[in-house]
Amino acid sequence: MSVQSSTPLDVAIHRRDRKHDLAASLSREWMNNNVFATAWFNAMSITFPLGEQFFIESVRHFRDDISDPKLKQEVMNFFSQEGVHRREHQRYNELLCEQRGYDLNALERTARRRQKWIRKNVPAIEQLAGTVAMEHITAVLAEKILDDDQFMQDVDPAMAKLWLWHAAEEMEHKAVAFDVFCAVGGTEKMRKAALRRGTLLLALDIFRNLRHMLRADGKLWSAGVWLQGFRFLFAEGGLLRDRRPAYSEFFQDGFHPWQQDNSALLEKWKLQQ
Repeated sequence: MSVQSSTPLDVAIHRRDRKHDLAASLSREWMNNNVFATAWFNAMSITFPLGEQFFIESVRHFRDDISDPKLKQEVMNFFSQEGVHRREHQRYNELLCEQRGYDLNALERTARRRQKWIRKNVPAIEQLAGTVAMEHITAVLAEKILDDDQFMQDVDPAMAKLWLWHAAEEMEHKAVAFDVFCAVGGTEKMRKAALRRGTLLLALDIFRNLRHMLRADGKLWSAGVWLQGFRFLFAEGGLLRDRRPAYSEFFQDGFHPWQQDNSALLEKWKLQQ
């Protein structure tokens, strides 16, 4: 029986059925009192419930093609983690929209329509490639959140706890969809193309959601808010400032997620729980 999993033996994918009380946090600028940064993370959260359901479905389609018992168990744990993420971010998004007057249906409409079209028109293996690409993006961002102590230093404690938990679990299971994709014959060309498409679509979704939120808050045309945004994303210590090398490794032939070994960050996070 061939070994199909390449998640390190010392990295366990745990289901943590966590529930987060966010009601008191979401009504305000919970990310360092920064309007843009708060809206950016809220905009990312909007994409998660639909995205994570899609990820689960794309991997589940190939579940019976997996022969490695280790990878089979990791797939089940992946489903469990993503299911809890979906539930918690759905609650997050509903509370957010209720408290701040955003329209959740409008925020999800474009992604919902796109996913409906993809399920109908795109081969299952390419849907899985899309999941692999998005899992890479989330792992690259998760590394930033877990590794940079300053980044989450002045964040509302309840929100920091949720985002750090989510980041850690994304890192734990970052290779599961990738290993399934390789096991069922996914190609290098396919996964690289998926990352290019996925990056563009995710960026468009986040900025569309961001625009909706800032418009509702009466701050869409605030030059100060957009200056905050530039600093938050690209200045020293910014979310995207140093992410390009890790992101770009995906385009190397023979790439695997665990060539970026983040196990020490996982251990650090666990010790802080």
